[in-house]
Amino acid sequence: MKEIVYVFLGGGLGSVFRFLLHLFINGRGPVSGFPWSTFVINVLGCLLIGVFHTLSARFHLSAETRLFLTMGLCGGFTTFSTFSNENLFLLREGMYFALASYLVLSILLGILAVWAGAFLAGKI
Repeated sequence: MKEIVYVFLGGGLGSVFRFLLHLFINGRGPVSGFPWSTFVINVLGCLLIGVFHTLSARFHLSAETRLFLTMGLCGGFTTFSTFSNENLFLLREGMYFALASYLVLSILLGILAVWAGAFLAGKI
């Protein structure tokens, strides 16, 4: 139960950081053209999860601190960071088929699921 609280707190904080950075990058106007804020947030989230994961192992941080920083903070900031970290794990483990499958299926099915959700909601 304690782990859930750490993930919850980190996730809330990460979501607020995402929103504030989005406002800073895009301002309050509508997004047009390249989605810069999402791009920057996803890349920054990947950088942060790499730093947090490595430092938590190097300095033997508690499981709760690791959960707060990685799954909570980075997960609330962007789930792309977790996705990228998992792909790095598959690459390091030499699980190339799983890596390729996870990449391709996640991207294609993700786009298809967004389209399906919009279709079901009557948007398309």
